[in-house]
Amino acid sequence: GIVVLGLNRSYAKNALSKNLLKMMSKAVDALKSDKKVRTVIFRSEVPGIFCAGADLKERAKMHSSEVSSFVSKARATINEMANLPVPTIAAIDGAALGGGLELALACDIRVAASSAKMGLVETKLAIIPGAGGTQRLPRTIGVSLAKELIFSARIVDGEEAKSIGLISHVVEQNEAGDAAYRRALALAKEFLPQGPVAMRVAKLAINQGMEVDLVTGLAIEEACYAQTIPTKDRIEGLLAFKEKRPPRYKGE
Repeated sequence: GIVVLGLNRSYAKNALSKNLLKMMSKAVDALKSDKKVRTVIFRSEVPGIFCAGADLKERAKMHSSEVSSFVSKARATINEMANLPVPTIAAIDGAALGGGLELALACDIRVAASSAKMGLVETKLAIIPGAGGTQRLPRTIGVSLAKELIFSARIVDGEEAKSIGLISHVVEQNEAGDAAYRRALALAKEFLPQGPVAMRVAKLAINQGMEVDLVTGLAIEEACYAQTIPTKDRIEGLLAFKEKRPPRYKGE
């Protein structure tokens, strides 16, 4: 079904500490091989914040070598999220800054409240985005605009984020402060009826295909399509269509 991973480090605005990264990595690792998981939603359980980025108080106590090690760990953990085989949705109900936005960029789909603030602000601290931001932002919104946002450390709200293609859906925030999460949940429910194997290989085909030329991409699509042909679910889909009933997919 739908798995929700909620960040809850309220006293530090969900800032990414060594311990939080370790817990995130453990949670993502457990999801990788769980065939019952169909969609993963990343959200915050702290009102008004998604993730404020790296824990700068912890960072200030680190030696240079420790900083490099921490950033490598953050990059690896966010990569693990990006490589989850099922669809992932970031529900951004509050500020997603620096590493917080990098975390959201690693998700397949981003939904945000119109009041949410987003930005890669690292250049303000005389560093650069180090957990995938310099690579995923231009792949998401285009090279020139990504450079502008990173060079200026500009923060955008939900409406602007939608207009530049940073997020897929923008919603008005509600009194409970969880409008983006509710929209993400509705979206995840739209994914549930589809064939689980098909969903996984569709994601694989898109992700791998985006990094290669079209001819190679089409070959990847062919190889991924081939994985669906021998499945019981494919036969069930045809049978359900013939019998005019909803299919009962089992991921087999």
